[in-house]
Amino acid sequence: MTTPARPPSGVETLKTASDFLRGDLAAELAAGGIQVSEDGYNLLKFHGSYEQFDRDTATARKQAKLEKDYQFMVRVRMPGGRLTAAQYLAFDALADRYANATLRITTRQGIQFHGILKGDLKASIADINHTGLTTLAACGDVVRNLMTTAAPRRDARHAQVQADAEHLSRVLLPRTRAYAEIFLDEEPVSPEPQEIEPLYGPTYLPRKFKIGIALPGDNTIDVLTQDLGIIALFDEADVLTGYLIAVGGGLGMTHNRADTFPRLATPVCVVPPDRLVDIVEAVIRLQRDHGDRTDRKRARLKYVVHDRGIEWIIATLAEYYGEPLTPPPALPSLAVPDLLGWHEQGDGNWWLGVPVPSGRIADYDADAGEGLANVRLRSALHEIATRFGHVAPIMTPQQDVLLSDARPEDRDAIDAILAGHGVVPASRLTPLARFALACPALPTCGLALHEAERVREPLVLQFEALLAKYGRADRSISLRITGCPNGCARTYTGDIGLVGRMPGHYALYVGGDFEGTRLSFRLLDRVPDAKLIPSFEPLVAAWAEQGRDHEGFGDFCDRLGRDRLLALIDHAAQAA
Repeated sequence: MTTPARPPSGVETLKTASDFLRGDLAAELAAGGIQVSEDGYNLLKFHGSYEQFDRDTATARKQAKLEKDYQFMVRVRMPGGRLTAAQYLAFDALADRYANATLRITTRQGIQFHGILKGDLKASIADINHTGLTTLAACGDVVRNLMTTAAPRRDARHAQVQADAEHLSRVLLPRTRAYAEIFLDEEPVSPEPQEIEPLYGPTYLPRKFKIGIALPGDNTIDVLTQDLGIIALFDEADVLTGYLIAVGGGLGMTHNRADTFPRLATPVCVVPPDRLVDIVEAVIRLQRDHGDRTDRKRARLKYVVHDRGIEWIIATLAEYYGEPLTPPPALPSLAVPDLLGWHEQGDGNWWLGVPVPSGRIADYDADAGEGLANVRLRSALHEIATRFGHVAPIMTPQQDVLLSDARPEDRDAIDAILAGHGVVPASRLTPLARFALACPALPTCGLALHEAERVREPLVLQFEALLAKYGRADRSISLRITGCPNGCARTYTGDIGLVGRMPGHYALYVGGDFEGTRLSFRLLDRVPDAKLIPSFEPLVAAWAEQGRDHEGFGDFCDRLGRDRLLALIDHAAQAA
């Protein structure tokens, strides 16, 4: 008996009827009010915005028979995280004019504005475009912001991957005129549909699509977590020899659905330098045509790879590419350098990596809590960008900012500005604090089940104390916190992942590696906040006593395995 075909999801139906992402957005934005319809919510994503509401006030407002406090997040598309000082200052002004007086660095090297009201949404997006950047395709079922190493090293390798990220970002933008018509007041045009979206087609991709370009010596982007991971290969003379292509990475999952899971990308081929765009478009077309459009929870490319098998993927990808694929070399050894602090660029200038806790560029008052009290980072960066217009900010995948192109004579003044505003230098941070990530979660994210950004600082302090107790405070270790299982802070790679499970509880993941080449595994589920550190203490104690020379915490956990780790936790609990 033939299984009947499942109908497309509601979002697929909406895209089909949307006239290339127009829908009724223009009318909805002009109609007033504080929120948009469900269709408007889903179409806005393609234009770079999510409708949200303040979840801290939602219950009280409901009891008072008031609408939720609706607001909008707007995300900027900026390949490789690059800005000029002038662009940064423009964004800083927009944060006051339209948003909540903060800028937030994403783990994909973008910038988000939070707290924008519906009446300001169109104007804020237009003003972002006036800086020379865009919000188009920063969200939605398209290729998202292109990632690459943030390090502004002035050599052939870094110049190449940044140029590649910028070029791919341009050629992979949606062609629809809807964005320009709705947000920039450009006159409508009516070309034939096939001329509008030659790559995406009228229904775009089944789900979001993420691309990152790495160098073997700099995997700060976690290249294997991307739908399409690209590793640039060079010879000893720094001549580009080709690109290793890996497909099917992705970290999102859904609690209680075993058919959803994180996955690292699988290397499938190597292509010559002049065929990069061809292979990228081939992978996108494969996902466009074969991704699941009936179940959005299984619509990413990783599920096509898992369900169809890598041999099918290689054979089908070759058809889109136009010739047989060249098998890839062995995956090169990957490393994650520390980009914080002062570094020579290689051209006589320097960059300074400035830590930004949770990526939130803000000014904090005395009541902000330990670690953030009286830190006025936003004011400091504003003063630096104003005084040193040649200093270009770069956003990193670790949610920090690199101040590039500083002249040698600028260094003391920049250090003094940061110190005068209470900004803690990287030299005073432990390795744990330098690499800890957290997603926004509550109160703005509608998917969050638990806290992330708002508990990052106290959790870092607790983990630092635990590591110091066992003599491991100087060891590189990655702590990643998300309020839900979607993995926006890359919680399923690295040493420790805390994944929001329900209010007041996390699922605990361990066993990944610092370099981003191995997934972690779930150790415990539904752990109350009060038991987080007690759960980890026997593991850290065992690592300190039994760990091999230079063995990372994730490596140690992977070597012991889940059963032995659980036995350590059980033994400690019985002895308490």
